[in-house]
Amino acid sequence: MRRHLPNAITLLNLFCGACASLCLLYGRLEWAIGLVALGALADLLDGMVARLLNVHSELGKQLDSLADMVSFGLVPGIILYGLIAAAWQGQWPTDLEIRALPAFILTLFAALRLGKFNLDERQSDGFLGLPTPGCSLFMVGLLGAYLSPSSFLHFIHPIWFYVITALFSALMVLEIPMFSFKFKSLQWTGNEIRIIFAAIAVAILLFWQIAGLAIVVSLYILLSIFIHFFKRKSLS
Repeated sequence: MRRHLPNAITLLNLFCGACASLCLLYGRLEWAIGLVALGALADLLDGMVARLLNVHSELGKQLDSLADMVSFGLVPGIILYGLIAAAWQGQWPTDLEIRALPAFILTLFAALRLGKFNLDERQSDGFLGLPTPGCSLFMVGLLGAYLSPSSFLHFIHPIWFYVITALFSALMVLEIPMFSFKFKSLQWTGNEIRIIFAAIAVAILLFWQIAGLAIVVSLYILLSIFIHFFKRKSLS
C-alpha cells in the first residue's frame, strides 16, 4: 500500500481531469474549476508523498505524465475552445464550433511539453518552459473571469483567444528557465523568491479570486524571464 499511495494520488488527478472535461462540455463551469483545482492539488501531493515515503518508480513517472496530459493538456484546450466559441456565438457552446477548434493546438503542445520533460534531465531544480499545470491554471483564471457577467472577456474579439493559444503553446516548449516551487528547506535563505511570490499570489487570489489565477501565472512567467535575463547579465 505504501508503494502505491503516490500512484493512487496521481490517478485522482487523472479522475479530476476527466470529470472536469465532462463538466466543461455540459456547461458546469464552476464544477470544472473546482475539479481542476483538486487535480492540481493531487499533482502537487503525489510527488511530495513519494519523497516522504521514499518510493519512486518508473510507473509513477509515466502515470504522472498521462494524468497531466488530461488535466493540464486536454482540459485547458477545452476551456479555450469554449471561450473562443463563446466569443463567436455570444454564449458557452452547446454544439460544435469549427472556428474554435484551433484551441486544441494548446493540447498538442502540452503533449510535446510533457514528452520533452520526461526526456530532459536538466529540469530537476527548475523548469525549461512553462509547466503544463501553470498553463492550465491560467486558462482556469480566464474561465473564472468569463463567469463574471461584467467581464471584459464577453466583449473582446475572438482573435485575442487565438493569440493566447499561440503564446501559451510556445511558452510550454521554449527553453525559457522558470523557477520551481520545490522548497529544499523551510529557511528564508535560498527560498526568498518562492516565499515572496507565494505571498503576492495569495494576496492577488484574495482580491480577484479565481480570475486572479491568470494574473498569478502571468506574473510567474514575467518574473521567471526577469530572473533569467538578470542572471545572464550579471554573468556577462
